[in-house]
Amino acid sequence: MKKMVLGRSVTKRKNRFLLKFFIFAIIVSILSVSVYFLRRFVLSKIKSQTPFSAIYEQWNNRDYNEVYNITSKVLETERFQPTALMLNGYAAFYLAVSSTDTTTAQTLLDESINNIRVVLQDAKAPIIPQLEYMLGKAYFYKNILSSYHYYSDLAIEHLLKAKNAGYEADDIPEYLGLSYSSLNRVQESIAAFTEALIVRESDILLMAIAEQYYKNGQPKAAMQYLFRVNSESRNEELVLRSRTLLGQIYIDDEKYEEARKEFEIILEKEPNSADAYYGIGVTYEKEGDLIKARSEWRKALRIQVNHAGALNKMNSYK
Repeated sequence: MKKMVLGRSVTKRKNRFLLKFFIFAIIVSILSVSVYFLRRFVLSKIKSQTPFSAIYEQWNNRDYNEVYNITSKVLETERFQPTALMLNGYAAFYLAVSSTDTTTAQTLLDESINNIRVVLQDAKAPIIPQLEYMLGKAYFYKNILSSYHYYSDLAIEHLLKAKNAGYEADDIPEYLGLSYSSLNRVQESIAAFTEALIVRESDILLMAIAEQYYKNGQPKAAMQYLFRVNSESRNEELVLRSRTLLGQIYIDDEKYEEARKEFEIILEKEPNSADAYYGIGVTYEKEGDLIKARSEWRKALRIQVNHAGALNKMNSYK
């Protein structure tokens, strides 16, 4: 009887041991799996967060070259990572604008435009206006580098989307004015430049508005802005450009003496201005003195052998 009780006791102890061992094994397995997935989770977080913390630090320092390099590495493994695409596109834009090499700038702008457009496809509403703004500026600069006005319409399209969505940036009206101007949409250009003046007045804007008013057949309005450029601007090149247009307006208005005075002032500042000699020649032509006129056009051609206006005039009076 005692042997049977002893056997049962041993069996119970074995069963309890096995049960404890089984439970322990399950706990160890659970812990192992938990540690494994926790490690993967932490590593993934580190992998995804560390580069972006570095990116934003460099962005705040305006180190666009480093931002571009870091995001490019991220995109090598995660081609459509939205934050990397956006920051890479932004950095490429700023690098393109500051580049002195046209080919490099074109390549960077193409990359900027492509990445921003990809992000726009699935972008959340709050970030869309900013993306449209940057895309519009990228097209604006691409248009400048293209030598033709192929991209002004796209610059206008995306800048207007940003503006209509409530995105606030002081330079939007100026970019719009310049883009409208390149497409000869004079009225819209004047309106945009006038809005830009309210936000931030500058001599460049004053000159741009004057040129658009002249194109639009409103010389008196143009003159008001030209006078301001002449009296307020410290940019000598801009002042000479202003006086050249003012001289042309005086010629159109048959005020030849006033026109000559403007061109002579230009020559005092810039003796090698072919346009000024050409303009003086035109005033003499209008007064019927072709000998003096041809003399001035020859001076223009000695400075600039391919000056279109002077060449045409000389050929007309052979």
